Amino acid sequence: MENGEENLVWEEISTEHIVQDEWIDFRRSAFRFPDGRVFQPYYSYTRRDYAVIVASDTEGRYICVRQFRQGIHEVTTEFPAGAIEKKDGTEPAAAALEAAKRELREETGCVSDCWRLLLAIPSNATISDNYAWLFTAENCRPAAAQQLDEMELLRVRKHTGAELDSMVARGEFKQSVHALAWLLAKQRSEQSP
Repeated sequence: MENGEENLVWEEISTEHIVQDEWIDFRRSAFRFPDGRVFQPYYSYTRRDYAVIVASDTEGRYICVRQFRQGIHEVTTEFPAGAIEKKDGTEPAAAALEAAKRELREETGCVSDCWRLLLAIPSNATISDNYAWLFTAENCRPAAAQQLDEMELLRVRKHTGAELDSMVARGEFKQSVHALAWLLAKQRSEQSP
């Protein structure tokens, strides 16, 4: 590191759990900066890690879902995705792949035998400690009907790569981690022999 090691770590000196249930742990904290100053309140949260699947069918079309997103009050186009259920003794990558397979099947009715992990990355490192696990699933084929959760209302749509490129470029593919997954999947595809 240039000019020696810099101390940039904040020390958490107090935490209040404002909401803590099976879905979220929303906190108000106070932090001491390395120079001794204290900053508060700082809001952060813990949520479950989740998997995002860039899924393509046997014809090379990409399987997306359309659903309402409460945060922006819009119907969005995005990839199938869902929460990872952590089980004691299960490696994080194995739990993520299991969740990805489950979510693809539940949201689209499709399955794949060709899976690849693209990346595990913090979902929003500024205020949350959860990770997004990004996968590709190729040669997806229908295997069952959708099995949606009680709060899911979504429709499956298929797009060409060019259509996805256009949506991302116009800001119409509004889940940022999903757009990253698309760009990584494209990059890996172009690098493969």
